Amino acid sequence: MGMAAAESQFHVLAVDDSFLDRKLIERLLQKSSCQVTTVDSGYKALEFLGLRQGIESNDPNALSTSPQEVEVNLIITDYCMPGMTGYDLLKKLKESSAFKNIPVVIMSSENVPARISRCLEEGAEEFFLKPVRLADLNKLKPHMMKSKLNNQKLEEIEEPSKDENGTVAAAVEPEIKDSAEVGSKILTLQSELETKQELLQVAQQEEQTLSNNKRKSLEEGLSTDRSRPRFECITTAV
Repeated sequence: MGMAAAESQFHVLAVDDSFLDRKLIERLLQKSSCQVTTVDSGYKALEFLGLRQGIESNDPNALSTSPQEVEVNLIITDYCMPGMTGYDLLKKLKESSAFKNIPVVIMSSENVPARISRCLEEGAEEFFLKPVRLADLNKLKPHMMKSKLNNQKLEEIEEPSKDENGTVAAAVEPEIKDSAEVGSKILTLQSELETKQELLQVAQQEEQTLSNNKRKSLEEGLSTDRSRPRFECITTAV
């Protein structure tokens, strides 16, 4: 198992049963300024992550017994390996509540479309054909960045807030009032609202009545004017 400098930005777990392929992927990742941990099997990868217990079980909860404290931002694994294939490892990781969000990339020397589709459908981020090139690994940076940001957000949520002296601040409990008092206030507000609605309805009815009366008066006035004889243009000679 080889590891690069701890101060590197991203940490990648590389899984391959071929020693030469492990060394190649390790060097390429180090050129990309990544910290690299290499293992030669899917079982050792699970053991490194703290998922060794329960790997024989089909119970997803059994895979989350003792998660690894070391942060892993991406896992790249060979597909064809004895004992546990890269596809099997992918499924185990996606079943784990602790590691299901870690990006997983599959490598293979065989270009089998059905195999590629199955891995991508199971949740793999990429599928690379060997030999892996540096240009391929450049595609991994967005996945690693997303993983690192998610881990930072989780740490911020889990870390308790501290005051200026570094003391953990006590959680502020919301004020809980007496249920009877709350219920009484709700009833009071409902009563006031109903009263206001009734007053509004009365006002609207009065306004409508006044409007109708005014219209009626205008209509009667116009009717009187029309029926009254007009004598302005008649003169009477004396």
